[in-house]
Amino acid sequence: QVQLVESGGGLVQPGGSLRLSCASSGSISNFATMGWYRQAPGKQREWVASITIGGGGTNYIDSVKGRFTISRDNAKSTVYLQMDSLKPEDTAVYYCNGRIFNIEKWGRGTQVTVSS
Repeated sequence: QVQLVESGGGLVQPGGSLRLSCASSGSISNFATMGWYRQAPGKQREWVASITIGGGGTNYIDSVKGRFTISRDNAKSTVYLQMDSLKPEDTAVYYCNGRIFNIEKWGRGTQVTVSS
């Protein structure tokens, strides 16, 4: 089975940057879309950004537009989330997701904490 593994989380000060990576054990071309979700303490998991694997089209939740950038590297079977101008409200566990038809895969998540 294909596995997704996130990395790159950590503690960063407000205004700082982090780059999250989601490595797939198989080709990401197996998915139609891949995305990032996040879940803050006491809140529901929310969609953050997604990218179509074929065309590379991207979408973002309004709160991260202009600050976050999702990208993919098909050769490395990896999807990235570049996060700039981080805010305390971005603190959450970030999860990678891959989807095709009714098949969905999730990673285990990586913690991002934005605090001074």
